[in-house]
Amino acid sequence: MKNDLPRLERYLQKTFHTDTLKIKLHPKKTDMGEVFIGEEFLAPIYREDEDGEVCYQLQIAILDIDLDEA
Repeated sequence: MKNDLPRLERYLQKTFHTDTLKIKLHPKKTDMGEVFIGEEFLAPIYREDEDGEVCYQLQIAILDIDLDEA
């Protein structure tokens, strides 16, 4: 995941229209990072490598109480 980090950040920054999005690598797991917008944690992101095909999964949890603020 470490090698793809700059490209992955650029892709997510473009997708979410924000240059404050950053990915911090998990200190103990090489296939996981944490996505932040500014200082706020957004979601974990996981790297999966199956049969030589690599994909990333971003898992965003949205609480129903957060929807009341929208």
